[in-house]
Amino acid sequence: MSSHRKDVEFLTLDGLKLRGWLYPAKSRGPAIIINPGFNCVKEMFVPEVAEQFQRANITALIYDPRSLGESDGEPRNEIDPSMQVSDFSDALTYMKTLPVVDPAAIGFWGMSFGGTVALCAASLDKRAKFCIAVCPLVGMEPTPKMLPRVLAKCMQDRESRMAGNPPVFLPVLTDKGQNPAGMGMGADKEEFDYMVNAARRGAPRYQNRTTLQTYYRMIAWQPFAIMKYLSFTAVLMIVPEKDMISPPEGQLALFENFPEPKEVHVAKGKGHLNVLSGEDYHILSALQAKFVRNVFSK
Repeated sequence: MSSHRKDVEFLTLDGLKLRGWLYPAKSRGPAIIINPGFNCVKEMFVPEVAEQFQRANITALIYDPRSLGESDGEPRNEIDPSMQVSDFSDALTYMKTLPVVDPAAIGFWGMSFGGTVALCAASLDKRAKFCIAVCPLVGMEPTPKMLPRVLAKCMQDRESRMAGNPPVFLPVLTDKGQNPAGMGMGADKEEFDYMVNAARRGAPRYQNRTTLQTYYRMIAWQPFAIMKYLSFTAVLMIVPEKDMISPPEGQLALFENFPEPKEVHVAKGKGHLNVLSGEDYHILSALQAKFVRNVFSK
């Protein structure tokens, strides 16, 4: 089946329009909703993922998260994880209206930060029957050394914005491949090169920056407390063996806390951002499609 997509948009509960691409399957059946990751737009990482699901006769939706790309939301590039969790549910409500989608066979997919968001969304929205989390972030706060400084800067920025000034922005990655707020373990040269050059490589709306208040919202978010509500939802986790951004041992420890049904696959030799690339990606693609099919064959 040749790949094709449609431009779509849907409303969130608070009235924003989120815009994305729908990859309809050949016939009615299951569907998957895809989040591209922290500060990422729909052109990054996930179009190939959506196409692979479409070829497996699974309808896929990818969209720009709020405040990013073509979607509504101000200020731009302000990442609010709690609202992204909520937006997953609004995307599911939209998908239920599509004739090509079985409304009882919809699930969530996320990569990196998006994987953690997807797991939280599946924990709270039992309409989602499955969740695929690829290299979910397990370190969601600045380092203890950085935390007081980050919070102090956030409060300074908050006062400034209340006085009518524009938000302060920080790069997602510095020139040394580090997050300036001390989140994550840092990126290697290949990962850094991809992120800082994404706008020139097919994602023209990508900006290597977020608001400072993004980190206030990240610190206030407690995803692992939310995940205790994850039950009766099938989970597949894909863990890159050589992940330098989200420690593999942390991902596996998170997986161990999930109830059944669950599956885990360790991607040998893969890093955080290249886990879905390379000649062997067809193996991971088939694994994910099989997982979705198995959820609804029991």
